[in-house]
Amino acid sequence: MGKFDFKKYHVRAMNASSETEKLAINKELKDYYNSLEDADKAIFNEELQSFLIKEMANIKSVYDGATGQTEN
Repeated sequence: MGKFDFKKYHVRAMNASSETEKLAINKELKDYYNSLEDADKAIFNEELQSFLIKEMANIKSVYDGATGQTEN
């Protein structure tokens, strides 16, 4: 597991009751990022990219399963 817990922000945003709440969660994450030292910002960026790639792969897998598509 990485240093930063992106999943908690992701789950909160998915369960947000309004666009305003989603924007507030996004601002909270941006404010957190801005509070970091430069070295931690680099780690944050790497871990965020890795998290997003994994989430997109999960979404693609679910989509492909739902639509019956497979990779060649």
